[in-house]
Amino acid sequence: MANLYPEIEPFDTGKLAVSELHTIYYERVGNPDGVPVVFLHGGPGGGLIPMYRQYFDPAVYHVILFDQRGSGQSTPHAEVKENSTWDLISDIEELRNKFGIDKWYVFGGSWGSTLSLAYAVNHPDRCLGLILRGIFLTRKKELDWFYQYGASEIFPDFWERYRDEIPEAERGDFVAAYHKRLFSDDEEVRLSAARAWSVWEGSTSKLFPDKDLMDHWEGAHEALSLARIECHYFVNKSFFPSENYLLDNIDKIRNIPTVIVQGRYDVVCPITSAWELHKAMPEAEFIVVPDAGHSVSEKGITSALVEAMDGFRDKD
Repeated sequence: MANLYPEIEPFDTGKLAVSELHTIYYERVGNPDGVPVVFLHGGPGGGLIPMYRQYFDPAVYHVILFDQRGSGQSTPHAEVKENSTWDLISDIEELRNKFGIDKWYVFGGSWGSTLSLAYAVNHPDRCLGLILRGIFLTRKKELDWFYQYGASEIFPDFWERYRDEIPEAERGDFVAAYHKRLFSDDEEVRLSAARAWSVWEGSTSKLFPDKDLMDHWEGAHEALSLARIECHYFVNKSFFPSENYLLDNIDKIRNIPTVIVQGRYDVVCPITSAWELHKAMPEAEFIVVPDAGHSVSEKGITSALVEAMDGFRDKD
């Protein structure tokens, strides 16, 4: 079983103004002359953590990581204006051009898998390969499963806090009810809703619930960006022109070397979506981790992702 590479500090960090409103934080790790990789974090709104740097052989890869609009150290924090899937794809291209990169590997999990697929569909000639984890196609049935009914039956204890944030009369559409509160003029209302939304995700992300992860999402900075930006994207159907936009366009990217890593017991992004992607993209390597949920930090998922990147390294 493969382990993470040792902790590593960036050799370069900076801020890039991508519009008059938004500035994104980026960092680069590994070998500045190495094979380029762009890392796309989850959420949307999740932001970076130092562990994300450790999935890549630092002697071989030049890894560019960035906080997506409104996330992490990007500014303005938790801002949803000028914040869409198409804006993020434009930001990825700005970073690629800034560093003079022709083609790169695209590595993303959860929402990062959504964004990776959307980027590849629109810029297939810029992708050396795709490494996708915890597949999320942002369709209504996926959102309903996690935010309305489904996952609630597996984690009823954690569901109660998420449910009880919303008055019974508004529970027919939890996402709409949360959206109203997350964009309330009342700071206390916003923060309470953000914490309930984010801790629900953190509580269900691992096969064995992790209190440290739940505590992480209690943080005001982390909770507000995750909840506000996720809810903004979800009420706007991730800004895709159709429900099945990614699968409908999959033929454009079937020739790109791809590895799909999916936890068998992923409750946040159930395996059905990964299976549908696998069936639509049979050329991709499809890895089901038998003893994992959703989190990138679970041992089996970590091992599969490190092995995938080492595999691309050894082929190049």
